[in-house]
Amino acid sequence: MSLSYTEICELIEQGAIKNTSYDHVNSASLDVVIGPDILIERPSDEPVYLCDRTPLTMEKGTLPHLMFPGDFILAQSQEIFHLPNNISAEYKLKSSMARIGLEHLNAGWCDAGWNGSVLTLELKNNSSYHTIGISPGDKIGQLIFFKHTSVPVDKCYAVRGRYNGDTTVQGVKK
Repeated sequence: MSLSYTEICELIEQGAIKNTSYDHVNSASLDVVIGPDILIERPSDEPVYLCDRTPLTMEKGTLPHLMFPGDFILAQSQEIFHLPNNISAEYKLKSSMARIGLEHLNAGWCDAGWNGSVLTLELKNNSSYHTIGISPGDKIGQLIFFKHTSVPVDKCYAVRGRYNGDTTVQGVKK
């Protein structure tokens, strides 16, 4: 079951979502805004191997940032999440962002128990001819929350996940 306005507000009151505003709560989602840090992909001749979780060649960037056609960056949310063991969430790009050629690479699943972390956003400028400017505080997407039976503590993301406690944007972890 997806959560509605009142239930999302309760998550904020309970401390499950920090660094947000009640103004960012919609009827069935929470607006996510760009936080202060980004990583920018840089050229490399080194191959990336999926099985080894080889990281891309990235460097820390500053915001505001101009994304040229084809550019790929990792950005972070301003919000910090502490999901309980009975709540999961899915990130979706705002349609207005997609309509200017920005794409989120669809890796926005937040498992129950994920905690102490900003959301890392995988963004690409798919426009053929236009530069896209991004700045801290830009509303870029939304999270849809799902309530389900509680996950056993030893199976939740707090115990098994590798992206807990990330207070800034993160590339791939081994």
